[in-house]
Amino acid sequence: MATFFAITTPLGIAVGIGAASSYDPHSPRALVVEGILNSISAGILVYMALVDLIAADFLSKRMSCNTRLQVVSYFALFLGAGLMSLLAIWA
Repeated sequence: MATFFAITTPLGIAVGIGAASSYDPHSPRALVVEGILNSISAGILVYMALVDLIAADFLSKRMSCNTRLQVVSYFALFLGAGLMSLLAIWA
């Protein structure tokens, strides 16, 4: 894995430098590519949050045995998601 990273990082930098000289940020192609890459990044972020982080906490023995903790945890989860959505309006 470290070898793969060590090889691909300089290659990515070289491709980025080469593409920067001919890049027009207002062209339709650039906007579509940027939208696709942003959606992939957002999907990975949502997946990691829901599957790897939140699921481990919500499926624990401590959570399943305590109804009050479940209610408070779900309330905090939905409140946080709502506040982040509200914040996204101005982003």
